[in-house]
Amino acid sequence: MTQKIWDDHLVAEFGDGLDLVRMDRVVLHDRGGGTALHSLSRRNRRVRSPTRVFATADHIVDTIAGRTGSTMVPAGPEFLAALRAGCREHDITLWDLDDERQGIVHVISPELGIALPGCTLACHDSHTCTVGGVGALGFGMGASEIEHVLCTDTLVLARPPVMRVELTGSLPRVSTAKDLVLWLIGVLGAEGGLEHIIEFSGPTVQRMGVEQRLTLCNMAVELGARTGLVAPDDATFEYLHGKPWAPHDKMWDAAVSYWQDLVPDDGAFYDRSCSLDCGALAPQVTWGTNPEQVTTVDEPIPDPLSLSPERRAAADRALRYMGLVPGATLRGTPLDGAFLGSCTNGRLSDLRAAARILRGRRVARGLRALCVPGSTHVRRQAEREGLDRIFYEAGFEWREAGCSLCFNAGNDGFGPGQRVVTSTNRNFENRQGTGTRSHLASPVTVALSAIAGQITDARQLAGGA
Repeated sequence: MTQKIWDDHLVAEFGDGLDLVRMDRVVLHDRGGGTALHSLSRRNRRVRSPTRVFATADHIVDTIAGRTGSTMVPAGPEFLAALRAGCREHDITLWDLDDERQGIVHVISPELGIALPGCTLACHDSHTCTVGGVGALGFGMGASEIEHVLCTDTLVLARPPVMRVELTGSLPRVSTAKDLVLWLIGVLGAEGGLEHIIEFSGPTVQRMGVEQRLTLCNMAVELGARTGLVAPDDATFEYLHGKPWAPHDKMWDAAVSYWQDLVPDDGAFYDRSCSLDCGALAPQVTWGTNPEQVTTVDEPIPDPLSLSPERRAAADRALRYMGLVPGATLRGTPLDGAFLGSCTNGRLSDLRAAARILRGRRVARGLRALCVPGSTHVRRQAEREGLDRIFYEAGFEWREAGCSLCFNAGNDGFGPGQRVVTSTNRNFENRQGTGTRSHLASPVTVALSAIAGQITDARQLAGGA
């Protein structure tokens, strides 16, 4: 699949291992988009194709009701002002705080049909790999690269090696795409897909809904991958049909015909391949300070001495930071907070899954819980379904859309030593507040743990929620 998309977008081969590749669409956000546009203006350069560029306010914005754009991030208002000015000057579509289409860049790209099967998409953010869930080849990049794309509609890239990860078996009812990708990172390691494009395939992936595939691809970067991909199928086409920036009418039929040919050919060559059975996958929770440090909720935390020498020092430091000891299990560990949201698990299906558990229940006394939808569209739809009332009555704060506590921005944060179960994608030191201890988990585990006030095994739902 990678080769098909790459060859369709190849502009030139430089002969030194580098290719010039056309980028179909560019998405900017407030934490750098305005800076890139200002840099172009300062050098008297223009955006080549403004109609292919989209921008949103998401990373550094407040998520409290009635927000005005003030943030706790240093220079946050200036970032927002720069994005607005740059979009005006270069005639770029901007979805600002008061727009129904505003949201986290990786949530709205598929939601609006900006990311499409077989298209190439560039964004100055590492989790651009998310859009691979609809079959788009997304690349996260730095400032100079995004300026190059804005000016030329192209990007200079070395053709990455391709890794096939085939997933078989039926996921147990309480296990989710988030559990699956955490497990994969634990099994393969944080460098398991280093610099590769990972094509996720197999019956497990084919049975997933599109939003689960987006979650799977979202954390391909935590495997060290350049990006991730899932081949489009009927579920993809149904998800994208009618989206504002997807093709319509006769163009839709032509697009589907093209998309159907993107599936890998029989006998396609891969630089690396692995096949993993997910049939016995249990809910996963991280114990350390990177996504690789993960285990089943009732299994013992590993002894650093049992790990390879290159991982031992990191495990020692992680256990000290997290206040945990080898041999203990995470189940029953007391919590101070719970967070549901982010580009990993802030979609409507995630909120529905959590709401099913929270209905008629309350979070534990003294525990702070937040739900931040991934987009304004998700928020509005959740409110139409009454999910906001379920979260509110359960004791969750119901917020506006944004990145929020994925990286301690927008007037949100937990305190030193506080322990949080979170549906986000990174558990680095200080990620959700200075000294805050973050445990990555699925929305199901987050909701159950918030009720119990401690990390909880979602398999207790086996007999029904």
